[in-house]
Amino acid sequence: MTAPHSSQPRERRRSRRAGLEIPVDYSTVDAFFAEFSANINEGGLFVETDAPAEPGIAVQLSFRLPGAKDPVKVEGRVAWVSDGTRGQPRGMGVEFQTLSAEARETINEVVRSLRVTDA
Repeated sequence: MTAPHSSQPRERRRSRRAGLEIPVDYSTVDAFFAEFSANINEGGLFVETDAPAEPGIAVQLSFRLPGAKDPVKVEGRVAWVSDGTRGQPRGMGVEFQTLSAEARETINEVVRSLRVTDA
């Protein structure tokens, strides 16, 4: 018997997220969506959406980071879902599964610069 799924995220990330609102296109096996991110860190991002995919679902992401000439394209997995309670936006936390070395470095640079700006 498995424990019931909680829609509230457990704090498991290794690094602090940096606020970043950018357009994010993502797709699942049977649908395509265009939404916005709320924040990002080296391991994933949060997508604000009224129709989040279920935890564990694979998604293909495409987004353009500030200062980057090309969009980042990455496979991800829905790690958790927020139902919009407790003042949190409704949406889903997506964990990056496959990143090219170039995409990883671009994301890391943007996250570091955002943290300096937020500090």
